[in-house]
Amino acid sequence: MARTITVGLDGSPESLAAADWAAREAALRRLPVRLLQVWQPVPEPMASALLLGVDAHRYETERILTGAVKDLRERHPGVGVTGEHRVGAPAGILLDAARDTELLVLGSRALGGLVGFLVGSVGQSVVARADVPVVLVRAGGQASGGHGEDPAGPPSAATGFRPVVLGLDTDSLDETVITFAFEEARRRGTTLTVVHGWNLPPYYVHSLAAGVDPREDIVRGQAAVLTEALLPWREKYPDVEVTEQSRLGSPADHLVVAARDASLLVVGRRVRRNPLGTHIGAVAHAVMHHATTPVAVVAHP
Repeated sequence: MARTITVGLDGSPESLAAADWAAREAALRRLPVRLLQVWQPVPEPMASALLLGVDAHRYETERILTGAVKDLRERHPGVGVTGEHRVGAPAGILLDAARDTELLVLGSRALGGLVGFLVGSVGQSVVARADVPVVLVRAGGQASGGHGEDPAGPPSAATGFRPVVLGLDTDSLDETVITFAFEEARRRGTTLTVVHGWNLPPYYVHSLAAGVDPREDIVRGQAAVLTEALLPWREKYPDVEVTEQSRLGSPADHLVVAARDASLLVVGRRVRRNPLGTHIGAVAHAVMHHATTPVAVVAHP
């Protein structure tokens, strides 16, 4: 695998924000950035109806790529930036590029669905089928840098990074996802907040009917499970300060709240080799649409 970060570029504000985020991440990882512009030919009758010829449409996409490369090089002089223009279906091209990169970064939009490369089935296919981590970035807001508030002004590099948040399912621990989150926190020199959301077991209702309320015992038990699960990682990353949050209720809801003051939210996605349809997972799908901070979806077995 080539050590590079690839950004899907379509000219939208979201994809340009994704490119800027990727450049900052590349500086932390000491990697180059590749901006990938996919041109899907427009049928001539449609192009004519839009008062835009096929050649003009292709020229416009290439112009966007050239401008984005130039702008990123100027704003991030220490990062190597290249541009690549390909012709074909966006989903297929992006998935092919993901096989030859360390990280794939795309733009996204809150609440109103996914835009640009993430319109409809295109984005769902990329996130659901890419084997490498996919980071979804929104325009503006917390995508602007991931740094904390500066009392003297706007967030800046002098204030340090906000925490990294990891959504952890203690019933399905995976080294790939946990390692990714700890590494991101260590690169940023920030804390890692691990969020574990859970629901009351079925026997809880029967216990209440019998006059016994085991809620406090369940709460303590869930917190202990989370602590035990993280022990090996605390030992492996002694320089990363870890905060544990074991919460009753929807994991996705807790993650969205925790991510409001985060520089990055990390969730896992189980790899499913099903040729029919796509599967992202309920928690990952929810935070992709509702979290305002960049979201890293990490595939795992």
